Amino acid sequence: MCTENYDPCYPDQPVVDRYLPVWAKLPAFAAKPAFIWADDATSSRTALTYSQLDSAVERMARNLLGTLRRGDAVLVLASPGLCLVKLLFACQRAGLTAVPVIPPDPARFGPAHAHLLRAVSQTRPSAAVADARYIDAVTRTAASVAGGESGRLAAMLSRLRWLAVSELERERGSGGPASAAGYVGCGPDDVYLIQYTSGATGVPKPVMVTAGSAAHNVRAARKAYDLCPGSVVVSWLPQYHDCGLMFLLLTVVAGATCVLAAPDAFVRRPRLWLELVTEFRATCTPVPSFALPLVLRRGRSAHGRSLELGSLRNLILINEPIYESCVGEFVQAFGRDGLRATSISPSYGLAENCTFVSTAWRGACSDLPSYMKLLPSARLSPPSFSSGNVGPEIEIAVVDEETGEPVEDGMEGEIWVSSPSNASGYLGHPSASREVFCARVPGRAGACFVRTGDRGVVKGAERYLYVVGRSADVIALDAGGRRRVHAHYVETAAFGSAPDRLRGGCVAAFTTSTTPRSLSQTDVAVVAELQKGSGGDHRVLCDRIREAVWREEGVRVGLVVLVDGGQVPKTTSGKLRRGAARQMLLAGKLRVVFEARYDDGDGSVAGVRGNEGEEMAEASAACSGTDIATAFGSASRRLRLQSFL
Repeated sequence: MCTENYDPCYPDQPVVDRYLPVWAKLPAFAAKPAFIWADDATSSRTALTYSQLDSAVERMARNLLGTLRRGDAVLVLASPGLCLVKLLFACQRAGLTAVPVIPPDPARFGPAHAHLLRAVSQTRPSAAVADARYIDAVTRTAASVAGGESGRLAAMLSRLRWLAVSELERERGSGGPASAAGYVGCGPDDVYLIQYTSGATGVPKPVMVTAGSAAHNVRAARKAYDLCPGSVVVSWLPQYHDCGLMFLLLTVVAGATCVLAAPDAFVRRPRLWLELVTEFRATCTPVPSFALPLVLRRGRSAHGRSLELGSLRNLILINEPIYESCVGEFVQAFGRDGLRATSISPSYGLAENCTFVSTAWRGACSDLPSYMKLLPSARLSPPSFSSGNVGPEIEIAVVDEETGEPVEDGMEGEIWVSSPSNASGYLGHPSASREVFCARVPGRAGACFVRTGDRGVVKGAERYLYVVGRSADVIALDAGGRRRVHAHYVETAAFGSAPDRLRGGCVAAFTTSTTPRSLSQTDVAVVAELQKGSGGDHRVLCDRIREAVWREEGVRVGLVVLVDGGQVPKTTSGKLRRGAARQMLLAGKLRVVFEARYDDGDGSVAGVRGNEGEEMAEASAACSGTDIATAFGSASRRLRLQSFL
């Protein structure tokens, strides 16, 4: 993949921060907005020009180096917004390693605090930067908490040197990090960012990203999406990691303009996203694939402002799997507002490759094929393993995960990625780093590959890559593993059985068996969140879920569990944490509304628990004339049912 700049007069820079002075000195760019913050609560719009951004970054970098030393790690806990944007670039210009973390509520200990505790323990930051009010809240909480994980976190935070964002923005004398010796910020080989993996399939791991690999990654993305100074991006993604952070860098590399909004503003009012595209005539917008059905359900209000989406060239879809039916429904619904099918840009990325890996988008081409209900996420070059052709800068291979040998097109295998965008490894995890970042294709010298843990298939003459799921989320249907299904297919069928009662993207499927030899299809469990105020017969709903999964995927579900909203664990980017959901279910930590366990084969109900459970189970026992004894959850919550006969 060629990453040559669109204008040879302005050559590519080794690190992203070094683009800022280039744009700030050009009359056509100095007064141009680099970033615009859209506050939905107040309907205000605040612009930050390239000249203002460069000056602010220089000032903040100078103040950071007044307290810290080049190479120190800095915990970034600033609130989403323009100050966070300036701070992230300032860390790079000061030669610091940024550790961005979404700031949790200091007064309410939960999963977000556990992640913060993990980040502080693993990265050992020299300081933390946050809003002044947040620092005060942390200080008050630390003084009142003692013992346990919350006490441990409070002790760690109290030992940190805290810097207020507002203080870093103040002017304090002349001079700056760009001394007489030249630029003293991050070099291409310096780790500028610790970016945590999503944690969808395990504990989040700290990925070390160098400034040079990040610059290569966003240049590759700029070329792939054909971005330029005339591009306008709209993003409500979290700015702390992955695609949300990458698009901050991509905006600057392209000399474009990016309109930002808070993620919770989109969750509260999904139509905001499309209103911002309309208002700023955006040409590019990245969203997770689950955003489309959410907007279809809650963002089509006729009372909202009229939409004009014809300016979009790239509607970038991330967070696989990307279902063709969902995308088609979205395009059909908003086609009357100007949305073109040619703008759909299914894409693939991961933290271990900075973020961006590939996209299937190719300009005016709208006829994307599908495979197993999914859209492709890349078009691959002809295989170069046995030829002398020069491969692309970001090379993708689908291999047998046991041998590392490339599989034939049409065969499913593990996706491997090799490029200068590859991260340096996991901080403090040398063994895992060697296993993931140093994979090699047998018979090929040189390039190392990153093992993604994702499963893919290459199909067709144009060699489209379909990302079909995660290796860790594959559900084995027999003891030998010969019959398998990807969890998202079961979840999609389950949700489709009652979209009016279940929460979209909040259905998790997994196996409950801990002994592979005894594995059977009745070990497949489905945990589904109910919509707020969902009424109706829960027993009938469980039956519908089980029947839909059998009808569409040929999988017999042995346990259906209905829970309240917010019970199915997710990552900060909205990915399901199926392993965590499984652990919570087995440990009895889910707040269950209703559950039904089914016998193998005939679909009869072996036991239920919930508001209707006792009546249904007694009636079932009376008809069968047999004893039913079924335990659910912990001993204190067991339900034992006995026939009256």
